[in-house]
Amino acid sequence: MSLEDLEKRLQALEDAESVKKLHQRYIDLMDTLEYKAVLGLFTEDSTVEIRNSGVKRGKDEIAAIYNNLAERRGDNRFEGHMAVEPDITVNGDSARGTWLIYMLFSRPTVQWVQGKNECEYRKVSGEWKISKLKFTRTLASQPDMYP
Repeated sequence: MSLEDLEKRLQALEDAESVKKLHQRYIDLMDTLEYKAVLGLFTEDSTVEIRNSGVKRGKDEIAAIYNNLAERRGDNRFEGHMAVEPDITVNGDSARGTWLIYMLFSRPTVQWVQGKNECEYRKVSGEWKISKLKFTRTLASQPDMYP
């Protein structure tokens, strides 16, 4: 294996780790109800589809999703997220990833939802951003909580 091949492999590993940290930042901001900061993690032309919301394009449409969450929840935190089992593939300045997501709710009773984040990422000016995020519920403690 050549030095150039090793450098490419190392860069791909470092990029995959950066993508994982980016997505974890997204989860952390969701948990701390910092929805405005969430928008800074997305590219200008990103798309987001959360459950049955339809595809939202660009930061203005995406902001509506997170503003709606902020209005519904206010300052009350009653859920937590876990993103596990990341599967990241890096190809130069773009990447794809899937995550198994768990949400735990403490109100009105303890409940949980399992889902999947399917994402695309792009390196913009040396920084990884989310360019596509799709969340699909796959299972829940109560059948009426999904899909």
